[in-house]
Amino acid sequence: MNLIHRRTACGLLTAAAATLVLGGCAALTSVSSEVSSFGEWPADRKPGTYAFERLPSQQARAAETEQLEAAARSALAKAGFTQVAAGQEPNVLVQVGARVGRSDYSSPWADPIWWRGSFGYYRHGPWSGPRWGTGLGLGLNYEPQRYEREIAVLIRDRASGKPLYESRASNESISSSAAAETLSAMFGAALMDFPRLGMNPRRVVVPLTKTGA
Repeated sequence: MNLIHRRTACGLLTAAAATLVLGGCAALTSVSSEVSSFGEWPADRKPGTYAFERLPSQQARAAETEQLEAAARSALAKAGFTQVAAGQEPNVLVQVGARVGRSDYSSPWADPIWWRGSFGYYRHGPWSGPRWGTGLGLGLNYEPQRYEREIAVLIRDRASGKPLYESRASNESISSSAAAETLSAMFGAALMDFPRLGMNPRRVVVPLTKTGA
């Protein structure tokens, strides 16, 4: 095979590998998350009304925090909660947080102060993905980066300040997307069993509201 043909084959195979990855991302219709939940929600207590509570670091990034809260609203509604009307006192206060990252990446959602102060330490580290070989001796090796997402919800009694329910959901894939529908599905997974705690950790699959990566 001459140099021109060799380069052409390389280009076609690289394009094929990229198509495989992007095609898998485009076909994603659900999000699989590993969920762990904790707390002491009173057996006779109804979900009631809620208001979001923001830490100072979240208040400083109001636009990003609003997007995150919007991603959690549907899951809270399905769990039986109603967002409090303006000027009224809620039954509970809800803190939400999220992080998307890899070993050297931190997304605009990242809030290390929030994670350390409320829910402990965020796990991250090097990731290795699948490899594709051509079998033609061309030396093509494609290894995509892997990304980890994690969201958390903390529900506290407004009157006493006591934490009543905490849940986390984590997910990993070769897509770096932090799209709203992906985060919304993860919040849905985190609160799917509310107020039951279930087995920790457990795998929960939630359909995406629309096709996304």
